[in-house]
Amino acid sequence: MTRMRFGTFIAPHHPIGEHPTLQFERDLKMIEMFDELLFDEVWVGEHHSGGWETIGHPDMFLAAAAQRTHHIKLATGVTSLPYHHPYNVAGRMTQLDHLSRGRAILGTGPGALPSDARTYGIDTELLRDRQDEAIGVIQRLLIEEEPFTYKSDWFELNEAFLQVKPLQNKLEIATASSISPSGMKLAGKYGLGVISVASYSEEGLAALPTQWNFAETYAQENGNTISRNNWRVMMPWHIADTREQAIQEVRDGLLHWHNSYNVETLARPGSEYITESAADGFIEKMISRGGAIIGSPDEAAEAITKLYDLAGGFGTLVGFVHDWAKPDATNRSYDLFARYVIPKVQGLLEPVEHAQLLLRKDNVSLMEAAGRGILKAIREHKAVHGRSE
Repeated sequence: MTRMRFGTFIAPHHPIGEHPTLQFERDLKMIEMFDELLFDEVWVGEHHSGGWETIGHPDMFLAAAAQRTHHIKLATGVTSLPYHHPYNVAGRMTQLDHLSRGRAILGTGPGALPSDARTYGIDTELLRDRQDEAIGVIQRLLIEEEPFTYKSDWFELNEAFLQVKPLQNKLEIATASSISPSGMKLAGKYGLGVISVASYSEEGLAALPTQWNFAETYAQENGNTISRNNWRVMMPWHIADTREQAIQEVRDGLLHWHNSYNVETLARPGSEYITESAADGFIEKMISRGGAIIGSPDEAAEAITKLYDLAGGFGTLVGFVHDWAKPDATNRSYDLFARYVIPKVQGLLEPVEHAQLLLRKDNVSLMEAAGRGILKAIREHKAVHGRSE
């Protein structure tokens, strides 16, 4: 099995009330932390309404992050293609790829919030078709060496050509997938990676075991090859020394996020207001159904294995970044995750543990042999120099 990779997803989801400039700076510092903790990639969202998700231009934000980081890949999570001319998307991502020294990933989607589509004056029924059309054009712009003309009912290209190509030989494009097959359809049609953004919802978890089959079906129909290694599954987590401590740290923030964002702001279908007295039961239910990983490092590693088996395998687990806990507890959660969960899941600790067991098996005889060597050296010294005065 290919070693699982790990990333994070900054939508962001910040409770309203914080200074926007300081909020942006806090998110940039988090990306610096993820880079230092050896996370493989970070995704940053695009939203234009609702108040909670305040980054509207993820490629610009990631350009700033590129100057503060060294190895972490930088992904738009996602660029809502129906809101942009495809030439601008291709050009901006190429620019980001050079500024980041080849670390850019273009994540694409149709647009998550219907209020954003309203702002742009786009019928929500057109969004997925426009995403589909834009992907095909962007792929051509990124790789083709000759100008081409393309006319659509919502954009136009005349002898279009990118005078600067991406630094990477092939800049990765991924598509967001929710519960419907549309995201997986695009992955198969164009040979893209996938990020399953609704995999922690009850409906998303139920659909997870069959999602990849959609992508493989459409890949076969379009003559493409796709790999589960390029499939990302998103999941929120919070890690502490014990499950009880982890629950206590996220309790108030998670309750506020659910009630204020899911219920009051979005009116997400099926979401209901949770009272203070029902908070612990709500969190326990999230954990038990697999909708969040909240607990100790060992419990987190076990939950990740179960999620991997449920999906039938994927390449990257992406942690949904949230403000459920206080900043110090949140930062410690990521530190615990990077130091103890990731190496356990990736198998990095097995050779270290095996080395200890090998030594323990022979430790008595080895120490006896070392002692004999010391005594031999002492005897040889005495034989030449006699007893020291």
